Amino acid sequence: MEQHWRKIIEAVGEDPERPGLLDTPQRAAKAFEFLTRGYHQNLDDLVNDALFPSDASEMVVVQDIQLYSMCEHHLLPFVGRCHVAYVPQGKVLGLSKVARVVDMFARRFQIQEQLTTQIAESILSVTNALGVGVIIEAEHMCMMMRGVEKQNSVTKTSAMLGTFRSDARTRDEFLALLRMGGR
Repeated sequence: MEQHWRKIIEAVGEDPERPGLLDTPQRAAKAFEFLTRGYHQNLDDLVNDALFPSDASEMVVVQDIQLYSMCEHHLLPFVGRCHVAYVPQGKVLGLSKVARVVDMFARRFQIQEQLTTQIAESILSVTNALGVGVIIEAEHMCMMMRGVEKQNSVTKTSAMLGTFRSDARTRDEFLALLRMGGR
């Protein structure tokens, strides 16, 4: 990857041998490996037995999970917050694991719509919950730094599965809890 970054630096008309850029291909390669580390993770290893038996049957909400991802169309970042809720059915997932699931999928080339769905489907499959709701709010550098250059646009996506899709009361409770806990 380091060699490719060197070629990109040359392709934009810069000298990769100048002092400020001398180590940039190596640093950029390391940074890119970190930013895309989700490709080297899988759901089973990530959850790692952090499912716990529980009689809880009320909604669990993990709000404002910060996320960083890379737009698969331009390889530019998008950043935002993810809100995850589920209605448990006999077991709950460790709270930190919810955030780790978000990170695993965010740290891949993505479109926000697919990211939202992947998180929801994964939480549902791991927990066997009655329903899962995921909402992501993000700002996309591909819209802010290039193209239309709109600085204040926020993209919101949602995925509602199970009772979150079939029961308006469950969905409304999720949305109300997000409004109550907003920062």
